[in-house]
Amino acid sequence: MDKLKQLESFVSIAARGSLTAAAKAEGVAPAIMGRRLDALEERLGVKLLVRTTRRITLTHEGSAFLEACQRILADVANAEASVSAGGVKASGHLRITAPAGFGRRHVAPLVPLFHALHPDVTISLNLSDRVVDIAGEGFDCAVRVGDMPDSSLVSVRMADNRRICVATPAYLKANGKPRVPADLARFHCLTLSSDASQTRGWAFKDGDSVVYLKPDGPLDCSDGQVLHTWCLGGYGIAWRSTWEVEAEIASGLLVAVLEEFAAAPNGIYAVFPQRKHLPLRVRLWIDFLKDHYAKPGFLQAQAA
Repeated sequence: MDKLKQLESFVSIAARGSLTAAAKAEGVAPAIMGRRLDALEERLGVKLLVRTTRRITLTHEGSAFLEACQRILADVANAEASVSAGGVKASGHLRITAPAGFGRRHVAPLVPLFHALHPDVTISLNLSDRVVDIAGEGFDCAVRVGDMPDSSLVSVRMADNRRICVATPAYLKANGKPRVPADLARFHCLTLSSDASQTRGWAFKDGDSVVYLKPDGPLDCSDGQVLHTWCLGGYGIAWRSTWEVEAEIASGLLVAVLEEFAAAPNGIYAVFPQRKHLPLRVRLWIDFLKDHYAKPGFLQAQAA
């Protein structure tokens, strides 16, 4: 029990960035949170957090340990809920958000199916390509595609997501093909605007590491579906997920380029704020998504 309490306290401090805020949330004195953290670091023999009078920051070891702790605590909460919920039905309002293009194809069709299974749950779905502040805007869960940099959130990986560069045959015939990622500088690249996601740029494999480029072009948009449409119109090269373009590549409408430099798949995640007790409706929704996305060919079939 002491070990679990130490893990909970560490995650709470890291998420809130303050001993005082974490202590207030639990209703204990800051000194108690400090003692739990000290005991955890002493037991592990590593420094997890660097504490100054102004802020608390994670060490390299702390960042890696935080991700593992979040998974463990989520598993414990789910295990408890599966036993204690018994015959209790899920109810209440579920607010979820997802990227616009992916959400239209792979989240929106599942929402009424979930409601049919849990009719006492009302659901609001928000679709946006900007990175939504889940906790600040009152969402219960988000579906996110790509890297997960925000350590204050708990994430559950549901499927792989691979991105590749594509263009129409006509565009490539008129402009040639890029041979290496650096060649993209001389092509029209269709990019998401800065207020959307992909802030790190397009990812490419460079030996055993990954490099990020921020290609330029005369057109950008905050909506990924618009970029897809522009790409099909022959206006440039786009960096899109395979679930979105596989059918068009198979039919010859689009051609993949720089495939040998494609980075390893990142993930499709269910993301939610750190909570001591995850509401049953949220847990069931995440399990529902995982079950569907795990079906062989589900994402590809939905995209076709």
